[in-house]
Amino acid sequence: MDKKDIHLKDYVRLIKKRRNLVLTVFISIFALALIITVATTSIYKASIKVLIEKNERANFMPGANYAYSSYDPEFYETQYQLITSAAVARKVVDLLAADQTFNTYFGKMFKATPDNKEARADAIAKMIRGGISVNPVKNSKIVDISYLSENPVLAQVIANTVAKAYIEELLEMSMSSTQYTIQWMTKKAEEEREKLEKSERSLQAYMKDQNFVAIEDKVAVVPQKITEINSQLIKAEAKRKETETLYNKVRGISANISDAESISAVASDPTVQSLRQQILKAEQQNMELSQKYGAKHPTMVRANEDLKGLKAKRDQEIRRVIDSIKNEYEMARSNEASLRGLLSQTNSEALNVNDKLIEYKVLSREAETNRQLYDALIKRIKEQSITEQVRSANVLIVENAEKPTSPVTPRTARNLLLGLLIGLLGGVGMVFFAEYLDQTIKSPEDAESKLGVSVLGMIPLLKTPEHPIEQMVLKEPISAFTENYKAIRTALLLSAADRPPQKILVTSAQPEEGKTVTAINLATAIAQSDYSVLLVDADLRKPRLYKALGLPNSKGLSTYLAGASDMNIIQAGPLPNLSIITSGPIPPNPSELLSSNRLHEMLRELGEKYDIIIFDAPPLLSVADSLILSKMLDGTLVIARAGKTSYDDVRKSLKSLTDLNARVLGVVINALDAKKNDYYYRYHTYYNEPGEKKD
Repeated sequence: MDKKDIHLKDYVRLIKKRRNLVLTVFISIFALALIITVATTSIYKASIKVLIEKNERANFMPGANYAYSSYDPEFYETQYQLITSAAVARKVVDLLAADQTFNTYFGKMFKATPDNKEARADAIAKMIRGGISVNPVKNSKIVDISYLSENPVLAQVIANTVAKAYIEELLEMSMSSTQYTIQWMTKKAEEEREKLEKSERSLQAYMKDQNFVAIEDKVAVVPQKITEINSQLIKAEAKRKETETLYNKVRGISANISDAESISAVASDPTVQSLRQQILKAEQQNMELSQKYGAKHPTMVRANEDLKGLKAKRDQEIRRVIDSIKNEYEMARSNEASLRGLLSQTNSEALNVNDKLIEYKVLSREAETNRQLYDALIKRIKEQSITEQVRSANVLIVENAEKPTSPVTPRTARNLLLGLLIGLLGGVGMVFFAEYLDQTIKSPEDAESKLGVSVLGMIPLLKTPEHPIEQMVLKEPISAFTENYKAIRTALLLSAADRPPQKILVTSAQPEEGKTVTAINLATAIAQSDYSVLLVDADLRKPRLYKALGLPNSKGLSTYLAGASDMNIIQAGPLPNLSIITSGPIPPNPSELLSSNRLHEMLRELGEKYDIIIFDAPPLLSVADSLILSKMLDGTLVIARAGKTSYDDVRKSLKSLTDLNARVLGVVINALDAKKNDYYYRYHTYYNEPGEKKD
């Protein structure tokens, strides 16, 4: 369908048009569903409900503590596999060995089985296993165990027996593993006892060799000692840095002692301060004496000697202070180094103690672990000896299976309903799929929308015409068929405002699309309107105009164009004002003849004599004859057969005409099934009301 706006009525029209396809698909699918339902053997299903709970004692691992969740997928999946196992199925066979219904049913099925009880039982167990199904009830610990069978009684019996066989299989598995469990744990306990004794001896020997009592004392004392040493080291390091700074200041002034007085540590010494005061006082006295006496005066000489002696004594004291600073620095550095050595020794001692303590803890922990594991094994062995049974699951029957009253398959009502729905939907789907694949012209609206040209008319399909179809307009002047040609005639005559096209080319995209029938009936309809009409058969390759009208064809268009005859080729038609020119003998070079000047001369002469000239030409996509004629004539009418001619063929034909600047008058849709189109069906019905003659 086109991509334009589509309404519900378009879908209804489409389904109505292809209702036979819908009906065929619907009947086929519904019949198939019915046949399958009837042919399917009735199967009955019986179900028993059991409660399966996990026993926490089942998954024992010595020395471990387990927290069990309310739901364990692995555990329950294991139980489901066990229920459908071959062992349970074989136990069902053994439990039902005396059941009459069971033996009768399977006896008929295994008549050909050799008289081997084991092989026969295994074969029956395999078949039973295939019919068992397990379905857990959501959000519960209840499980439905079901069995499918053609016999409802047998389905009930086997379902109940499967549950019983499953419980017995669990008990047998538990009991058979009890003795093995005790043996394994006893052997394991003996191994653990030996390991425990060995680990305890190793621990005792280690404590003796390492004097573990002294180690414990050191563990308590060493950390405190390290803390104290660290504190002393921090103070010693601060003292060393302080004395080092002062020492660096006085170390370089030994050459000029007087500069040392600028250092606060030297200047603050009491002796140095006293000497400095004495020197100042002596210098003042010397200045006073120098004013009274000369430099060589005995008093002056003695005063200078005293001043010199004071300065020498001051320098001596300064050197003493510098030496004391140096000694103090050396003592601080030595003290710091000593504390660092002591801290390193103490740290090494601590590491050694920790290593020994770690080794002790490893040995102690190994001994304790071995002791716990050994005690747990001994305790479990005693429990196993008392209970002599370990169950992996607690299974209780909640509800026994009852005899099914109706089969689960086939579900007749559901199957027929599905067949009904699928058949209907499949039929509708096939309609749309067929419509999608069908690219042929079907209606004038689609043709105009997709081709972009006017549809001048449509000719209805005549399935059983009473007259030759080429003569329907002549023989049935008031039929729906004729009225459609009259509509095309009106459209052609009104296609131009000043004057209608005189020379009209009638062609199609492919052969057998009705161009010759259209040309004859259209010429007849125009002639009935008192126009003088000439119908020319321009198909010089496969002419059929002369056959349709029963005219001789010894001469015609081909002989005139070849120069073998004159204009005396026009023959009288079925109406007084309708003339015919047949094709004449088929020439070897049709395209060259149609391109000759004689055709131009012929058109000029005939144009003066006739009102309308219609040329029946070959298909456009087969040969070039129609394209040659389209350049000479006033307009081209393209014929398309509904349900046969594709849109692509018509598009190619129209493109070839427009590429030559040929005028396209429009498209005529031929052989349109009126019953598949609502409007044209009503139009067709109107002309076939009672009292009228049907076409």
